[in-house]
Amino acid sequence: MSENYNYSIDRVKYKKLPSKSYIEILGWCIAKDQSNIDYLASVNNQNIPLEIVKYNRGDLRLAFKKKGIVLKESQGFRVVVPCGSDRINSFALYVVSDGKEKEKIYSATANQLLQIENDSLIEYNIDSFEIDEEKNIATASGWAFSLQKEEVKFSIENSRNETVDSTLQLNLRSDLLEMKMIDNSQKFCGFRISFPYNKKDSYSICFTSDSYQTKQHLSVARHSKLALFHAYLNELNGENISKATKYLKENGLKKFISRLKFGPNTNSVTYQDWFLGQRITEEELQKQAQVKFSYAPKISIIVATFNTKESYLKEMIDTVVHQSYSNWELCIADGSNTDDVIHYIEKNYPDNRIKWTKLEQNYGISGNMNKALELATGDYVGLYDHDDMLELNALYEVVKAIQDYPYDLVYTDEDKFDDSKKEFVDPNFKPDYSPDLFRSHNYITHFFVVNKKIIDQVGGMRSEFDGAQDYDFMFRCIEKANGIYHVPKILYHWRMHPLSTAQNPESKLYCYEAGKKAIEEHYKRTGVEATVEMMPKPMWGMYHTTYSTKGNPLVSIIIPNMNHKNILETCINSLYNINIYKNFEIIIIENNSTEQDIFDYYEQIQLEHDNVKVVTWDKDFNYSLINNYGVQYAKGEYLLFLNNDTEMITKDALSEMLGCCMRPEVGAVGAKLLYEDDTVQHAGVVIGFGGYAGHVFNGIDKDDYGYMVRARINCNYSAVTAACMMVKKSIFLDVGGFDEQFKVACNDVDLCLKIRKAEKLIVYNAFALWHHYESKSRGYEDNQEKIWRFNNEVEKFQKKWPDILKNGDPYYNKNFKIEHGPFQLI
Repeated sequence: MSENYNYSIDRVKYKKLPSKSYIEILGWCIAKDQSNIDYLASVNNQNIPLEIVKYNRGDLRLAFKKKGIVLKESQGFRVVVPCGSDRINSFALYVVSDGKEKEKIYSATANQLLQIENDSLIEYNIDSFEIDEEKNIATASGWAFSLQKEEVKFSIENSRNETVDSTLQLNLRSDLLEMKMIDNSQKFCGFRISFPYNKKDSYSICFTSDSYQTKQHLSVARHSKLALFHAYLNELNGENISKATKYLKENGLKKFISRLKFGPNTNSVTYQDWFLGQRITEEELQKQAQVKFSYAPKISIIVATFNTKESYLKEMIDTVVHQSYSNWELCIADGSNTDDVIHYIEKNYPDNRIKWTKLEQNYGISGNMNKALELATGDYVGLYDHDDMLELNALYEVVKAIQDYPYDLVYTDEDKFDDSKKEFVDPNFKPDYSPDLFRSHNYITHFFVVNKKIIDQVGGMRSEFDGAQDYDFMFRCIEKANGIYHVPKILYHWRMHPLSTAQNPESKLYCYEAGKKAIEEHYKRTGVEATVEMMPKPMWGMYHTTYSTKGNPLVSIIIPNMNHKNILETCINSLYNINIYKNFEIIIIENNSTEQDIFDYYEQIQLEHDNVKVVTWDKDFNYSLINNYGVQYAKGEYLLFLNNDTEMITKDALSEMLGCCMRPEVGAVGAKLLYEDDTVQHAGVVIGFGGYAGHVFNGIDKDDYGYMVRARINCNYSAVTAACMMVKKSIFLDVGGFDEQFKVACNDVDLCLKIRKAEKLIVYNAFALWHHYESKSRGYEDNQEKIWRFNNEVEKFQKKWPDILKNGDPYYNKNFKIEHGPFQLI
């Protein structure tokens, strides 16, 4: 490192193509005095124009933060230097910052460039090559894209140049997109390809486009476990190296590597570290300030002050005054019993965008907010608390969100600021608008911005809802809105101090009663028959809605079965002995059983119950075909697809699901499923894990909250498991039922996505509780044939649903790293 800069050159490539030649350099550089950096290049001692992309490096921000340094500008760089056709004798890259001489950070001679010369029209990288010796399956992961923007196809060849059967999963590579190595049309260029492995053979991966082909030998020497091991040790201090070595000796390499899946030293990284590493820089704020939006609405931020502490007042106002978007007004209604707040504002903020009124009396939170609202002249109104803070790009992000479509409502992510520790904590990374989650608790809270025309229709805050006045207000706005947009960025900080609800939820129990009333009034206005109960301590502020099953429609319960009489009997008995909803029929689909006792049981239950019917499927197992076949015999308006290895736990599980499913906007409802040991098997499915989908709360205790309590309350997901899934029969038929190309896997997720495409909601009902003794009939994906079958179906799923895999699941926050596991930031 130099005296003035910290830097590293990560990769250099000299590309010589028929149409152009260029040198590409990737790395990072930071001026030690934090001054702005520019890059210069010379070829044969002549200055050459270059293309430069700067991007944030979260790893660097975290590393420097631990040293007490908060980086202010983008640290990573990708430099592309056009070279022309002349011979290059020398090349150099320089960095220069304010008031300093340029400094060389990379140079190469003609011979050195010749060694890295490359004419491939397909760029690629093998990130890892792993071998499962127990199952004899190898997996290569990485990325590849065509410089000509042609589709790249992937295949595996053995040492005899024969194509080997393989399965492929494609993944989003947002890192390459950020570096502008690719554009949006290519962002799904990550790959994970698996194939049968014979240790006596050798293999190569082939990348093929319409006009070019290249291949790379897959060598055990490239094994990702070694790379992970070295990367891990490079990050550890002496004490942790000792711990790691001990763990490796005691548990072996396989378990040691499993600890590395989330990256080196993950456990030492706090949310505060992550947030500061992601936070907008001064340089970025300055760039935002120069942006001229085609639609630049005025945003009125309304706040009610009451004896506000001076330091809180200053931070609240300062984080508005210094916004990168300037078309705003801050409307303050002060109900304090002194003039201190107004005197402070008059003295320190001579900005005509700051409006205030001193109230003759304290009208309460709703009344005071309404007085602030009377000052508002903006196109949109944002709700703000007097002791909270905004990020300085908050308004910019809101206005950016409404450029292509004028959403009436916009909300953002938020966290809490622990005032005693001066630390950001407890982030709320929200999904896109989830009606069932919002009816379960006010997850939107802050920052909430609404079109003023909507307020003119619904009115302001209502004092009878004080304590949850914003919840009631949001319900009324949502009911009239043309659309709701979620900005997945932490842009609001809710301050925790001894007097705040954030710090002490028991201090304001009346708030939670008011929240219950807000939901009930919402149901009255929208014509929904339902009852609402406030959940008990410590889940104050969470609510359980039970929807009416008026008319008690018939539910057709469809259960495929093969052998396993005792398992099926447990399931059937729970439907008769535990379940309190009685208007149902059971359709058992007999599928190639070989044991006499199951046929005896079929006869017995049909004699005992006149609402049981056994139909026979005598072809090969295909989950989609079998269930579609069973639906032909269903008389009910609602279908419950149920595995034979399930057992009802809560007596109202069926009515809970039915009440949700009867709502006109709902297409399907899933249940909360528990393993035999009462840990969670299913509490919602998110699209994207492993290039397909995954259960988000798998393995937690049945009473654990899960992230933001979402395992314990009703909410929406893109999919739920068909091990226990209720669907409106009309919707099921409209979308074509289960897709029969998915014989074993992906069928339920595919069905849910078809229902979502039909603009119907998928609901996870946390109060419909069942045991699921998972896969006892068919077995697990525990051998090569079953793994192969699963991977093939995932490949089909990826081809069918590329958009949601590319763009991300709307009910899962984009800040979470989908490749790392549920609710992982880093």
